[in-house]
Amino acid sequence: MFTLRLSSNVTKWQIFKLSIPIFFSNLAIPFVGIVDTGLMGHLENEKYLIAVSISSTFLTIILWSFGFLRMGTVGLVSQAFGKSDYRELVNIILRNLLIAIVIAFFIIILKPVILNIVYQIFAVSSETSVFIKDYISIRVLSAPAELIIYVFTGFFLGIQRTLISSFLIILLSLLNICFSIYFVNELDLNVKGVALGTVLSAYTTVLFFSIFTYFYIIKKFKVIPRFNYKKIFYFKKIIKLLNINFNIFIRTILLTFSFFWITYLGSTLGEQYIAVNSILLQLIFISSFFLDAYAFSTEGIVGYSIGKKSQKMFITVTKNSLILSFSTGILISIFFLLFAKEIINLITDLELLRFMSYKYLIWVILIPPIASIAYQLDGIFIGATQTKELRNGMIVSVFIYLLLSFFLTKQLHNYGIWFSLFLFMILRASTLHFYFSKILNKFK
Repeated sequence: MFTLRLSSNVTKWQIFKLSIPIFFSNLAIPFVGIVDTGLMGHLENEKYLIAVSISSTFLTIILWSFGFLRMGTVGLVSQAFGKSDYRELVNIILRNLLIAIVIAFFIIILKPVILNIVYQIFAVSSETSVFIKDYISIRVLSAPAELIIYVFTGFFLGIQRTLISSFLIILLSLLNICFSIYFVNELDLNVKGVALGTVLSAYTTVLFFSIFTYFYIIKKFKVIPRFNYKKIFYFKKIIKLLNINFNIFIRTILLTFSFFWITYLGSTLGEQYIAVNSILLQLIFISSFFLDAYAFSTEGIVGYSIGKKSQKMFITVTKNSLILSFSTGILISIFFLLFAKEIINLITDLELLRFMSYKYLIWVILIPPIASIAYQLDGIFIGATQTKELRNGMIVSVFIYLLLSFFLTKQLHNYGIWFSLFLFMILRASTLHFYFSKILNKFK
């Protein structure tokens, strides 16, 4: 149902239809964050919420830094799919699965270093520090499963099976929510409960989809997934993969750092601002994951168009996806204008946090349409595996963003933090627009 018979004239409706299942799966991801934040926000004091906010944000930076395991998989798989090179398609998956396991191993053994960095950055109370240690010590164990999920998601997006990739994320999210609610509300495990919920849900999802993907490849492509040392570790393929992955790694770590920077700047204003900005970021994540649906579906089509050497298909999908994404961003802003306060009230019943959060809602309303352009251009560059330009654009954007945020926070307090995030989205879109002609060179 959600696989396109692609022609050079990719319509807005085709992109929208391909994006439908991704809408629902992407909404499930921030909903997990909202549930975890809500579970902590309804406990007896804000220290639980602050600890989970700091810990989960920091670990998210680490794990999202390896988002190339999804994004690199999408671009390479979709191009191999366009060329009907199914054996290489399987080899791409196996290469990235091996990389995911190796990276996860190092993340786990570096847990003491991670904790030390968190304590060095954030000046929090001793009680909050204990909660941070409890969360990270458990959650870090989910690294192998979470990184493997990136690879599986990238594979199914790359072959335009968005319904399957969406089911994977929805299953992960629902399990996470159910486990977390049970561990926190029934077993009274507070921060340990939400961390344990993430670990168990990730491994359960990986077990199910490892079996499913193996048999899906055999049935769909008539290829039996086998570990062929020479094919998987072919030198030129490894170098190309590492080059693509390293560029995406730099881009992603800078992007996730930019959101973490909001938490850090909030900590310089006081612990309550960490909690307030954490709540508001949940709304930003709702909009970003929703808008990313178009970017995710476009990645596969862009890669396919390059594999087919169809410039007309590429231009059409670029234009139509940008229009769809911007229009959806406006609708999201209208939704937040009407219902953002109600969402905040669901997240926390602490009146002070509610009142403080209301003061900064204007930025949550303004950001989605502008951010939609940046998100969509990200997807286009990822599908084209034009990762050098993606990296360079992010370096320039983050450098200017950091300078602006220092100045604006001093001048405008917490308003300055959110104004700088708004400007950051404009910078991301502008730098990628500057590099856009590089993709067109692939069709010459």
